[in-house]
Amino acid sequence: MRKMDLFAATALALIATLPSYAAAQAATGTQDTAPTNTAPTGASASPQDAGGYGADIVVTAQRQAQTLQEVPIAVTAFSAAALEAQQIDNASDLQLTLPNVTFSKGNFTGSSFTIRGVGDLCVGISCDAATAIHLNGSPLLGTRIFETEYFDLERVEVLRGPQGTLFGRSASSGVVNFITAKPRTDRFAAAAEAEYGNYDSIRAKAMINVPLGETLAVRLAGFYLNRDGYTKNLYNDTRIDGRDMYSVRGSIRWEPSVDTTVDILASYFKEDDNRLRIQKQLCQTDPTGVLGCLNNRRDFGRTNTNSGFTGTLGSREFLSIAFGSPLLGQALGLGSVYGPDAYAGNPILPDPREVYTAFNPTYKTDETTFQARIDHNFGPVRLQLTGLYHETSVDSSQDYNLGVANRSLIQPSLNNVAFAAANGLGPIPAAYFAPIARALFPNGPTGDLCTSAPRGTGLGVYGGFSNCGPVPNAYDRSTQKTKDWSVEGIITSDFDGMFNFLLGGIYVDGKVRNGDYYVNAFAIDYVTGILGTVQAAGAGRAPSFSATPYFWNATPEFRLKSYGIFGETYFDFTDKLKLTLGLRYNNDRKFVRSRSTLASFPVPFTQTGSAFDAPGAAGYDADPVTPGIQQFAIRRRTFDEFTGRAVVDYKITDDNLIYASYSRGYKSGGFNPPVQVPNLVIPDSFRPEIINAFEIGSKNTFDNGRFTLNLTGFYYKYKGLQLSRIVARSSINDNIDADIYGVEADAFFRPAPDWAINIGASYLKTKVTTDDPFINQRDVSGGNPNTVIIKDLQAAFNCVVRGNNAAVAQAFVTAVNTGLGLRGPTPFPADANVGAATGAFSLCDVLAAQSANPAVLGLLPAGSTISVSEGVGVSIKGNSLPQAPVVKFSAGVQKTFDFSNGMSLVPRFDLTYTGESYGHIFNGRINRIEGYEQANAQIQLNGVDDRWFVRGFIQNIFDNNATTGLYLTDQSSGLFTNIFTLEPRRYGVAAGFKF
Repeated sequence: MRKMDLFAATALALIATLPSYAAAQAATGTQDTAPTNTAPTGASASPQDAGGYGADIVVTAQRQAQTLQEVPIAVTAFSAAALEAQQIDNASDLQLTLPNVTFSKGNFTGSSFTIRGVGDLCVGISCDAATAIHLNGSPLLGTRIFETEYFDLERVEVLRGPQGTLFGRSASSGVVNFITAKPRTDRFAAAAEAEYGNYDSIRAKAMINVPLGETLAVRLAGFYLNRDGYTKNLYNDTRIDGRDMYSVRGSIRWEPSVDTTVDILASYFKEDDNRLRIQKQLCQTDPTGVLGCLNNRRDFGRTNTNSGFTGTLGSREFLSIAFGSPLLGQALGLGSVYGPDAYAGNPILPDPREVYTAFNPTYKTDETTFQARIDHNFGPVRLQLTGLYHETSVDSSQDYNLGVANRSLIQPSLNNVAFAAANGLGPIPAAYFAPIARALFPNGPTGDLCTSAPRGTGLGVYGGFSNCGPVPNAYDRSTQKTKDWSVEGIITSDFDGMFNFLLGGIYVDGKVRNGDYYVNAFAIDYVTGILGTVQAAGAGRAPSFSATPYFWNATPEFRLKSYGIFGETYFDFTDKLKLTLGLRYNNDRKFVRSRSTLASFPVPFTQTGSAFDAPGAAGYDADPVTPGIQQFAIRRRTFDEFTGRAVVDYKITDDNLIYASYSRGYKSGGFNPPVQVPNLVIPDSFRPEIINAFEIGSKNTFDNGRFTLNLTGFYYKYKGLQLSRIVARSSINDNIDADIYGVEADAFFRPAPDWAINIGASYLKTKVTTDDPFINQRDVSGGNPNTVIIKDLQAAFNCVVRGNNAAVAQAFVTAVNTGLGLRGPTPFPADANVGAATGAFSLCDVLAAQSANPAVLGLLPAGSTISVSEGVGVSIKGNSLPQAPVVKFSAGVQKTFDFSNGMSLVPRFDLTYTGESYGHIFNGRINRIEGYEQANAQIQLNGVDDRWFVRGFIQNIFDNNATTGLYLTDQSSGLFTNIFTLEPRRYGVAAGFKF
């Protein structure tokens, strides 16, 4: 049976039973500040646990204990039993069963949830997350929780819609709140499990709970995961994208009286492996090299490296112009922009799990968390104080293009440099080339080639910091260290009358250090050495290179100081009718110190310490916006906003609730980094996001709890959505407006005590309402046929020459390029899907200057007009937001077979479907993400009283390699698309015990 046939048959069979899915019902727990009274699930829980899967649940979605069905918020919750039953081990698994929720990894070292079309489209250190991640109600900044596995959790709560009133900043799309299992003072408990699966996967979880008297208890828990890589590297026949990680957590609970509870938590997570940040790079190869990748399809080809900044800067054409000497340019250029690209001869690999790379990825991250909470009941008023301290670090490197450069194409140039290092070249003495040869190929031009190691000295290979190998390498490095702490106080009342309240305040202090992104390549080292030393020779300076010999976007410091004051009032007019009014004041102060360098200033080859200590660094201006020479771009700003909510809920019966709400979401603005392209004007900051959200819903329980059905409809007015685009290798964020609306249905059905069925569905419509023009980086012509797309040889970005007709534009470019020794425009392939028919290599600033030159214009037909610009903007009004699937569907069914000896057997099957979406705001075929399904199954044998279990499982039964997210690189990298995919099929066995 085909996959989709099975999907449809399963859906129809489940719909026939008339349940809907409420994962929120598939959970159990108590208020995270109250003593835990459920059975200890430890490292595992049997799927049929009557006190877990399918039971009613108490949640803290409104910062106080309430049963889920009485909370007028769209919230989904999973207990430890539900997480185990539905094979939810991490964030990728969690999102599959959530209505209108998606999750995808980011291009650098981040990941994010998108809830109801509201996600993290902003890229940069100063960006806030749209979805707030909380641990026991406390916010986590820069958390690595997306990488870890779930273990020893009491429950996970996912709140959909703006939650800023009670949960504060970064909650404009919703909240994911992880509630850890708390120590118990009434009994000793322990649990452990071990799992073995394909990819030689070994996973272990364990927990021990020890009472230390009647009022004190401790709990220790942890997990370990080690597996081989999911991806095969055909270059050296190895596997990459493996995992090697562990985490430990310790908790203490002290209950000095019936009214007071003190909780202390400490946890540590570490990963050190060869994880890939991206799964694959896709490209419809552009044979002209002007774009790198064409704008029609995501093929399994590679970008034409002649389009990247290493291809243009190192070309014979550019060096001939820069040196004013075709002889030097031809001798020293690494290649020609009109010749074969660096990856000529690399295999085309259509399997997403196969790559071809000479660079082994590295991924190192850790996270440390301390949390303390005291909760005291004064009778009619309850006080809760919580403090949290949190540190993270991440350091990741991988092949920038997931390819292997063809060394034979550059070997003649290496031989020429070796000759020049021994004999000089023309008027330039050998001493100017010898340092380059020693650094780049210390064992001769046919030996290993050395590439700068990404270090903070700015010296790279010319300071002795290098990685050497037989082929030219190109790789990146993304690093970041964070520290944050917060303190929060909440007072809640429990009066007998119609009026109650909640009042709170929170202060958050966050700091990012060494938030750096590097792009290193042998070609960059070569070009910065050659350019620097030839220019030094011409100026009579000592032999020098141009620093930094790699792209380095450095953020030594980012600071956030934020506070919020919030409160809600609750009016119970009758036993059935209730009004909630909430208000919050948010204040965010941000500070950032950053700079971006690539061949920005001369540094002698003899320099030690730091490149920025060299005399030439004094002329480097990191901030063109601020008058004078600035070593760093420094920005500081305060963002503040009032948010709030109003909710009316009415109980038709004790089991049927309807509600209507308005809430206002807020996400603060931030700063754009400076770019390295002269005269390119960009805004230095971006505005906050504001969401006005309207929601109606109904929560229903039928047949004494056997069937629950929850329905939600919502409409958002989204103002100032922060949208990222890559310009000159830097992430620039703009603001647009959008409308969003949709519906959600989820329910849980237990037709008999030994059956459990869940099913859920959602529909989402997102639409950009901004009418302002935006430039599509894939097609800067904006569909205009009277243009020529230019690849700038110096900065490797694209610009557009526009004439009053195509012939005029092409004639102008031909005339200017002839004077530069460059070719005229060349046609793009017929299926390129770009408005301009032709493209060319040139220099955009020269074209702009010549567009007003009467001598050049005199060569064109009378009445000709020419303009040169960054691009032709087009309207994106009506486009869908990225990561916003139109439909989602999930279903699961399990059956418990009880045996007379007290043992049980529980098979379970889950199926999810995520509909079509787009990975980029410009939509279109090339940005479309096809809908995909995932099916999981397991069968578990439980011992008497669930003291032990043996389980067999399979995830992603159909081995679906579906794409879950996209990231478009910039023009200077060749416009390839990084994709992120589902994990492949996993299967294995597990066994465990608990007592």
